[in-house]
Amino acid sequence: MHSGDQPGVTVTLGELIEIRHRLREVQLFSTPSRRSPLIGLHHSRLRGRGVDFDQVRVYQAGDDVRTIDWRVTARTQEPHTKLFHEERERPVFVLVEQSTRLFFGSGLSFKSVLAARAAAFIGWSALAHNDRIGGLVFTDSECHEIRPRRSKQSLLQLLNLIVRANHGLLAGSSLSHSGDGFSMALRRAREVLRPGSLILVVCDERALGDLAEQQLALLARHTDLVLLPVSDPLDHALPAAGLLRFAQGPAQLELDTHIDEQRLAYRALGEARRERWTRLAQRLGVPLLPLSTQEELVEQLRSLLEQHQPGYAR
Repeated sequence: MHSGDQPGVTVTLGELIEIRHRLREVQLFSTPSRRSPLIGLHHSRLRGRGVDFDQVRVYQAGDDVRTIDWRVTARTQEPHTKLFHEERERPVFVLVEQSTRLFFGSGLSFKSVLAARAAAFIGWSALAHNDRIGGLVFTDSECHEIRPRRSKQSLLQLLNLIVRANHGLLAGSSLSHSGDGFSMALRRAREVLRPGSLILVVCDERALGDLAEQQLALLARHTDLVLLPVSDPLDHALPAAGLLRFAQGPAQLELDTHIDEQRLAYRALGEARRERWTRLAQRLGVPLLPLSTQEELVEQLRSLLEQHQPGYAR
């Protein structure tokens, strides 16, 4: 476990800004020369901008001969060429959780820190790809958003929101749980996002409930959706370490991990959560990139994308 004065418990704005220097290590979005490994996983994919047909005009010196419209040329008996324009930049929206259930970690960092780093990496990747970037940060009881803009300032505003919410966890300012913050954030995202936006959801693996599933299904109808649930090894299995005490706010729980049945039941709950995410992603036809505090962010993103490469041997 980490304590408050060790790295990995909270993030700083400087740390989230420095993540931009690691973009070359992982090709998150496709470009004209390199296609994202996520291509083809679902109908609306992480893709690079292409070109759309614009108009036909008379051929001029210097035009690419490969764009000549031979049908119009034959009909008019005068060379004509096709003109294309680049697709407009796509809005990219990062929905990231910073609630008390993420303020925990037995691996390299707290889950809240891993989620913050993932959101920052996505944001810098989108900006480098010339997309508009915005997002929404939600805690147990509130959410704050930044509308997508193609602006470094917009991304820095989002990162500041993440850092402020992250530090609020250490200060205990988010201990009063009020309703389902995840579903609330998803509803808000549906209100502000236009069809065709790309939304990447970075949340606790335990956040998925019936209402959240419904909201995600509605989002997937009109947006490009990518799911990044965050977990810790202790979310899935408990060591045989005797009597363990858990606390969240006023709630406390004691668990005797020497009892095999208790550990097996706990493991089954963790496995059921993972299977629920898998079923949801398959039903919606969207990419699922589960993140763990056990591994370094960029390394596991690279590994996850490699697993989606055609011909990857599992």
